[in-house]
Amino acid sequence: MKTEAVLFAGVAGFFAVTAGFYGRYGNDPAGTSVLIVACLMAALVAFFLAVQYRRRGRRAQDRRDAEVADTAGPLDFFPPASPWPLVVAAGFTVIALGVVFGLWLALLGAGVLALGVFEMVFQYAGRQDRQGRQESGGRSRS
Repeated sequence: MKTEAVLFAGVAGFFAVTAGFYGRYGNDPAGTSVLIVACLMAALVAFFLAVQYRRRGRRAQDRRDAEVADTAGPLDFFPPASPWPLVVAAGFTVIALGVVFGLWLALLGAGVLALGVFEMVFQYAGRQDRQGRQESGGRSRS
């Protein structure tokens, strides 16, 4: 992930320089704001990737002598079915209708949206701990 972190840091630097020149020579505060936000978003991704590189170390994709088999293994968990994306979509729809029909409907939609997002995020929260203990069985992976 080091390569990706450097790449996004370069993108953030580009947007920072562009925002500086645009803010100095352009008379458009909205465009300057957009460039600053783009810089911050790229910097956030670069920071996240740099932290992940420090935590996990080099991946097989980062080594020149790596084989395809080095990245083989279980992919990940993909949830079979979940009703919460529909609840999130319904909540967003009610918020959009609330913009037209009144604040009370938007607040109701915000509650439905918050419930859907909360449940979707924490639906499988404890799954990784249980599965990690069952798969490892006390043995260390080499």
